[in-house]
Amino acid sequence: MRTVFRGRAIVDGGERPAAVLVDGERIAAVLPIDAPLDAVEVRPAADEVLIPGLVDTHVHVNEPGRTEWEGFASATRAAAAGGVTTIVDMPLNSLPPTLDAESLAIKRKAADGQCAVDVGFWGGAVPGNEYALPELVAAGAFGAKCFLLDSGVPEFPPLPDPRTALRVLGDAVLLAHAEDAALIGSTRGPRYGDFLASRPAAAEDSAIARLLDAARETGGRVHVVHLSSAAALPLLARARAEGVRVTVETCPHYLALAAEEIPDGDTRFKCCPPVREEANRDLLWQGLADGVIDMVVSDHSPATPELKGTGDFGSAWGGIASLQIGLAVVWTEARRRGWSLAAVVDRMATAPADLVGLRHKGRIAPGAHADLAIVAPDETFTVGALAHRHPTTPYAGRTLHGVVRGTWLRGERVGPDPRGRLIERGER
Repeated sequence: MRTVFRGRAIVDGGERPAAVLVDGERIAAVLPIDAPLDAVEVRPAADEVLIPGLVDTHVHVNEPGRTEWEGFASATRAAAAGGVTTIVDMPLNSLPPTLDAESLAIKRKAADGQCAVDVGFWGGAVPGNEYALPELVAAGAFGAKCFLLDSGVPEFPPLPDPRTALRVLGDAVLLAHAEDAALIGSTRGPRYGDFLASRPAAAEDSAIARLLDAARETGGRVHVVHLSSAAALPLLARARAEGVRVTVETCPHYLALAAEEIPDGDTRFKCCPPVREEANRDLLWQGLADGVIDMVVSDHSPATPELKGTGDFGSAWGGIASLQIGLAVVWTEARRRGWSLAAVVDRMATAPADLVGLRHKGRIAPGAHADLAIVAPDETFTVGALAHRHPTTPYAGRTLHGVVRGTWLRGERVGPDPRGRLIERGER
């Protein structure tokens, strides 16, 4: 089937009128808007923009084992509702964690037939499994994730020294949750200021420095997940200038929230590393503009309301649910700062796709998968019911810009029947 989308579109890093011709599952051509074509017409409205489907490479689905927190059916429906057409699932919080080829097969079996969007998988690096990582990558994992401190779940222990993992992974990337346990204090109670003080920026900066040293020594690829400390930006910029193979992500909550506005006792806002002050948030935006931060992904990490909403920042689960509304959260703040929609799409679609080698996703270009979304960037909505398994989110009741009015996966509009595929490293 041939379909043509005629209207404003994000193409080649900018927004312009275009006719995007889809033939089957892929984009066949990007042509002038008035090009004559024998195809079914889809005409976005005057207030709508055609964007590539977003790629979210940091999603905790938690199935199997903790499906009551989130599962593939609910997570991928939420993704599609938010214009996300590809997710990559994290290796922890499911049982078993994805630590070898066998557990990857278990994860894939759990996801098979449930997914509304395409789904890939990260493996995990923990003490004792480093030499299993090449087999895990060969089985289709996009790389491996490690924690440099306690992960919060006992079955996924921290990896104090990432050098062996970096050596055996070769060109596959090692993702790291970078905080230094020696610089983190304990906290209890409802005061957000106490929780923030217990996880200072210095803990991130120290762990990132250690990770960069390991990458220098081994020549391996490292990726810093969910950067919240802007103080680490000069360190990261210098390492990249020296040739260290490092990429960096941040998340919607670090770009849209600020410590000064978080109410005491509202543990919906708890995440690790924590949301920091407004001045730090401004510097993260500058790091994103300068290219030191490469991308924005959700770190969607939900839990049951009983675990998340305890009112005690010490005991509550640390994770923020935002998979469905990540684009709107980031776009609302970005437009206030003078950013273009194209720049936001680059950081939320193209850059994450490139991280995992999916050059046929995250862009509107000939040969790419016809993964698309139609967005009304100026329309507002109030965050209410979401397709996530649980509605607990710090964005509840917020008014955001950017309504996703339709999502297409490989040329077909996403509907009630799951059409998502399980994807692997090296796919084209």
